[in-house]
Amino acid sequence: MTVNVPLVPANTHPDLAKAEAIDEALPWLARHQGRTVVIKLGGHAMVNDDLTAAFARDIVFLRYAGLRPVVVHGGGPQIDAELKRRGLQREFKAGLRVTSPEAMDVVRMVLAGQVQRELVGLINRLGPLAVGMTGEDANTLTAKRCIPWIDAEPVDVGRVGDITSVSTDALNSLLADGRIPVVSPLARSTEDGLVYNVNADTVASALATALRAETLIMLTDVPGLYAGWPHSQQVIPRLTADELEKLLPELNDGMVPKMTGCLHAVRNGVGAARVIDGRIPHSVLLQMFSNDKTGTLIVPDPNEREVTP
Repeated sequence: MTVNVPLVPANTHPDLAKAEAIDEALPWLARHQGRTVVIKLGGHAMVNDDLTAAFARDIVFLRYAGLRPVVVHGGGPQIDAELKRRGLQREFKAGLRVTSPEAMDVVRMVLAGQVQRELVGLINRLGPLAVGMTGEDANTLTAKRCIPWIDAEPVDVGRVGDITSVSTDALNSLLADGRIPVVSPLARSTEDGLVYNVNADTVASALATALRAETLIMLTDVPGLYAGWPHSQQVIPRLTADELEKLLPELNDGMVPKMTGCLHAVRNGVGAARVIDGRIPHSVLLQMFSNDKTGTLIVPDPNEREVTP
């Protein structure tokens, strides 16, 4: 005898939205299993405790979903607050923080001793996965003094470094062990032995390139790259490397390191780069797993390898 069991309409189930979100993520997860993803978390996206906690959950989800996330963090607002507390001046030139020896002590303390430790702690509450390190550790990053030019003149920005080499040995060991590296953007010079402050966007780009990452993601405090800023707040959804290169001279100082980093990454083997709004809770998962893509996507030129992020 056949018994007809009435079906519950699917659209009445309270967890339908969750199931649909997981189902939507399946193709993305299949494409990116075992792949390395470098994610840069800007300091402005870390001033809200709830947002930072949501970011930590996103990173742990990626790890348990079979990806290999590497986190690079900034700390601009936190450094500014400590400089102010100590009566030290905040100054930027060519989009770079002018870093005196006194300011360098603050930068190193805040990045490696405060911001990094808080982020590692948040991730490890969800699983024993995160390992904090700086570019100094195992000579992961080496640098030389950065001398930018403004109006055809060299400018002294103090202890700010340009990356000269990247060693992935320590990072690859951590990733192979299932860990999540959380990297502070500091590097030591082999020329003078000093530790340098390196732009976190530049570090994220360099690590993504050296690790042959599938994707580079930059979280910041704007929705993406604006077309015609400051006269327009329309976000450019997608650019090729060539298109971005043409726009670089028109960008404001704050966006130059991010977009230069994205350009360098996709020109050197990274499948794609995206700048997204870190002020949105779970922004990493939203842009990865949703068809409603946000931010600005940078892809290689048509004759190069392109990966759907």
